[in-house]
This record gives sequence, structure tokens and C-alpha cells, in this order.
Amino acid sequence: MKKKIVLTIVLLLVAVLIYYRDLVSYGWMQGKGQLEILWEAQPIGEFLESPDFPDSLKAKLRLIQEIRSFAVDSLGISPSDNYTTMYNQKGENLLWNVTAAEPFALVPYRWKFPFLGSFPYKGYFDLEKAKLERARLDSAGYDTHIGMVSGWSTLGWFKDPILSKMLERSEGDLAELIIHELTHGTLYVKDSVEFNENLASFVGRMGAIQFLKNRFGQNSAELTSYVNSEVDYEKIYRHYLNGARKLDSLYTTMDESMSVALKSEQKKDMIYDIMKNLDTLRFKERKPFQWKTENRLPNNTFFMSYLRYRGKMTSFENELEERFGGDLRAYVTYLKGVYPSL
Repeated sequence: MKKKIVLTIVLLLVAVLIYYRDLVSYGWMQGKGQLEILWEAQPIGEFLESPDFPDSLKAKLRLIQEIRSFAVDSLGISPSDNYTTMYNQKGENLLWNVTAAEPFALVPYRWKFPFLGSFPYKGYFDLEKAKLERARLDSAGYDTHIGMVSGWSTLGWFKDPILSKMLERSEGDLAELIIHELTHGTLYVKDSVEFNENLASFVGRMGAIQFLKNRFGQNSAELTSYVNSEVDYEKIYRHYLNGARKLDSLYTTMDESMSVALKSEQKKDMIYDIMKNLDTLRFKERKPFQWKTENRLPNNTFFMSYLRYRGKMTSFENELEERFGGDLRAYVTYLKGVYPSL
């Protein structure tokens, strides 16, 4: 009887592995890629003590430790050992995301993963495999894109390392990135990627401003530069979010009687106008855009990325001010209590 039970369990496991063979293969590839990085990451103390490691980068490593402490003590971020080690990328890129969307609707393609839920992107440590996935989705008629990833969070499963390319960022951008990823490790709601990414972007941005004020001072060059760049980026974000709304309105006017060629032409004209009008924006620090007709037009995945990371920022800003009087720590603590995290 016991042998029959064991055999039945084994057969069921084999059946599951066959059914999910592509997912198992992907999970193995991703797990292997992450574990290799985690295994080769070294304690930051080794870099700080090394006479061959540049002093300017040592200062950035120390700054990251200050950012970590500030995030926990002043922003309500959950304590962890994240960013206490570093992986030397040696100038190479590590991770790429594949995204896809419907060709005539701002609807993302979603990949489903057991326990974690569904995601509108899929990460790869192997660029060639990412290209194969993009080609598969291209052939199915989706808009697609491969983007390079500068940082990611394992959501508390492992000790996330600093990636050496992070040290190339300015003080403000570095603070925003670290706080963004630490927010993921503090609060991540299943099947709510848009909420998660908007929240992390919001806390990263607001937290970076608070950190820079605390660390460098209200009138510091570091804070002024970051705030000015954020004003510039905010104009860009709003432009693309308005563009996304225009595209969405266009797609709702399309019906099944329209040919794909006509839909594609209307879509192309709309996106061209959105991109061409970038030259109307004026910035504090960035140079004005000069869009050229030979530039490659983006597709729906481009506009979906702005919705994913910035589409809900205003609602977070309003709630922070109206309910918590601008107290970011109180707001983060409240969100941790309201939303179940992975």
C-alpha cells in the first residue's frame, strides 16, 4: 500500500514537471543566475579595506549604508541585510526584462508564476534567451520591448547585493534607487505590480528628498540638483502619461471592421505626434528634446512602462498629504498594516 502511495506521488510530480517544464526551466535559469550573483557578492568591508578600490566609490558604499539606516529609522522601511554586500559587474550588464502589450490596447501581456502571481514583465540573466522570448511574442502579434534592469529585489527571500554600476549614480539617484528596492522588500502585494511599482517609485522619490535634506542640508548642491532633475523628469512623465491617455482614447474608437493596416497607421501617427511634441518641453537641467523623423518610434510597451511606474503617483501624493500631513514614515507604516505582503 505504501509503495502504491509513493509511486502515485512520484507520478504526480513527474506529470506536474512535464506540464510546467517551460516554467521549471525558466525558474532554474533565474535561480541559477541570482544565486551566482549572491554567491560571488562580497561584504562591502572588503571593498572599503582594499587599497585598489577607488576612494570615490568607497564614499558611495558608505553613503548606501547611511541610506539604509535612514530608510529604516526615518521612513518605516523594514530592517534587513540588503545592500551590505556588493557584486562587481566588471562593466557588464546583468539582467534584462521582456515586456509585451496588445497592439491596439494598453493591456500588458502577463506571465503567471505559482505563489507569486502574474507579472507584466519577465526577467532574464541571458540576453539571447530574452531575445527568443521577444521573438515568440513578436510572432504572436504583440508589441514588445527588451529593457536593461539596473536593480531588483528578491522581496526578502535573499540578501540583495549592491551592483557595482549603481555606484555611478549621483547621490540623489542612488538614494532613490536603494529606497525604491527596499520598499519592495517591505511591502509587495501579489498580482498588483502597478501598485507595487508606483508605491516604490513614490517612496523612493520622497525618501530621497528627505535623506538629502538630512544628510547634506536644505540648500545643498546635492539636494538642489536632485530636485531640479525631478522637476524635469516630472514634465517628461506627465507628457508620456498624457500620451498614454490619448492612445487609449484612440484605441477605444477602433472596431473590428477596421483593417489592421488602418489601425496601425492611426497608431503610428498618434505616437509620432506625441514624440514630436517633446520639443515643447523646457527643463531646468536637461537639454531640450529635438525629436528627429528618423528616430525609431516606441510602441505600447513604452507607454505601459510609464503607467506601471508613475500612473498612480498623484493618488499616493494626495493620500500622504491629506491623511498623514506629509509624514512619510506614518504613511509607510499604515500601508504595511493594510496590505498583505508576499
